[in-house]
Amino acid sequence: MFSAQCPSRSILDRITSRWGVLVLAALRGRVLRFSELRRTVEGVSEKMLAQTLQTLEREGFVRRTAYPVVPPRVEYALTPLGEEAAGLVVGFVQWAEQKAPEVLRARADYDARHR
Repeated sequence: MFSAQCPSRSILDRITSRWGVLVLAALRGRVLRFSELRRTVEGVSEKMLAQTLQTLEREGFVRRTAYPVVPPRVEYALTPLGEEAAGLVVGFVQWAEQKAPEVLRARADYDARHR
């Protein structure tokens, strides 16, 4: 993975991107429409969400299902590969949530020492 040519690096880039992590976690175990996903992942723009979903679909993590109805209805769900990745990501997210106070203290200590 430390080699610039290693394929796992591009996969890690997709999974661990700011929005990739949140989209994988949001879709874990459920199916959401675009607007539901956008409400769940606060702060993501329509454009970034669309790009993230397209990238995750291309990588095989997300399945997009479009229904031929009016108005159009599109749903997003994780593939088995996506569910597996989401399980790992959610563990990391939970760790980050648990350790947030410790990290914030370390950050404040660092900032106080480097003023």
